[in-house]
Amino acid sequence: MARGGHGLARVAVVVRAGAAPLWWSGVFAAGVGVLPPGVTGRRIGVLAGAALFLVAAAVVPLVRRGRYVALARGAARAGKYDVLQDRAVTVRTWRRGHRWWLLPACAAALGSAFAVPAAGGMLLAGLGTGLRLKAAWIGRRERDGQTLLWVRVDWLGRRGGSPVGKAVKGLRSTGIAAGDAAPGGACRRTAALA
Repeated sequence: MARGGHGLARVAVVVRAGAAPLWWSGVFAAGVGVLPPGVTGRRIGVLAGAALFLVAAAVVPLVRRGRYVALARGAARAGKYDVLQDRAVTVRTWRRGHRWWLLPACAAALGSAFAVPAAGGMLLAGLGTGLRLKAAWIGRRERDGQTLLWVRVDWLGRRGGSPVGKAVKGLRSTGIAAGDAAPGGACRRTAALA
């Protein structure tokens, strides 16, 4: 990258990258976890899990929201020599960096089923849902402002996460059509060929 350019990753893509692994590992752990009766019994376990799911799905989108807003307001325009990272690369980096966290989390959710059936898995699924909701919130801000938000890759750390962490000094912005991800971090839908 010449003349001060930087690799940039989409903020919404980084946030959204963990949603699917958490959701699916949570669904798996809850499905298997409902089999043992547990200490509390299945009914109480599932009710506790539903409560944990709702709390996680509600709280995760609110975490650090003020920092996201402040950094978005001060976003500088991406430069000519900045390189926009592909969505697939950003997702792959996040998932590789977090796999040794996801596996123990899934194992813990499975193990907790012997005490409270399905609850741990439903909590993981709630965290995944919360990340998806947070990415959607970022996407709404991007659509409203007609700008996409990007963060320097070297500020994301070894695991490729935390797009508004302490190392992040500011965000960059581009037009709404830049990159290969739509507002909110989903794959951009291409127009059907006529």
